[in-house]
Amino acid sequence: MIQSWTLKGDEIRALPLDELALRVLASAQQSWNWRTWLLEARQEHYPREPEVVQILSEAWGWLQAKCLIAWTFDQSANEAFTITRRGHEFLRQGTRWLRAVERLDIDLVAELEFTARPQFLRGDHETAAFTAMKEVEVQVRRRAGFSDSLVGTKLIQEAFRPPKTPGGDAGPLWRGELDPGESVAQMDLFKGAIGLFKNPSSHRRVDFTDATEAVEVVLLADLLLRLLKKI
Repeated sequence: MIQSWTLKGDEIRALPLDELALRVLASAQQSWNWRTWLLEARQEHYPREPEVVQILSEAWGWLQAKCLIAWTFDQSANEAFTITRRGHEFLRQGTRWLRAVERLDIDLVAELEFTARPQFLRGDHETAAFTAMKEVEVQVRRRAGFSDSLVGTKLIQEAFRPPKTPGGDAGPLWRGELDPGESVAQMDLFKGAIGLFKNPSSHRRVDFTDATEAVEVVLLADLLLRLLKKI
């Protein structure tokens, strides 16, 4: 049965496919057969608009491709489906959440693969972002050979410290082979990331209500760790 279906044909044509698929899945929570759902849509709602029904069929295909529905093993009909765990999360959090999850669907450095990623997928966005930036701090300290007492932006400043005079003493992570302006910019990049995204979470709760923002922090940490491996 199609539950609370009110979209007109022109609205269906205009909706992005992921938003349409969310509407379709929400309306099909009491259904068990996607083909029966489409037949009802054609007969009851769009009898003179076959192209609209075809668009709805595309939405079902999209749901399957994104693993938001799966086939039901205890039903003999090939069209029988069930909503997956990710599908239920999609219903709860919407398209922005799924787009954020897909942004994170890349190979992360090993230090983040089994920490920040699962934390984000469990919905703990703050911990995922904090863990990712904390790992940057840990790796900077380890590579620079500093003690645990040196933390935050002060750690970054000392690790990437430029020489006061040409050829003078510099921080252990200063890249003398680069143009001095680029080396300073690299220090500022690390310092800004730690100061903005790691330090606040160390002292207070930071509410990442926007999943996309949390993902971008994780991806920034991934980039910083990759840059660090080159030093």
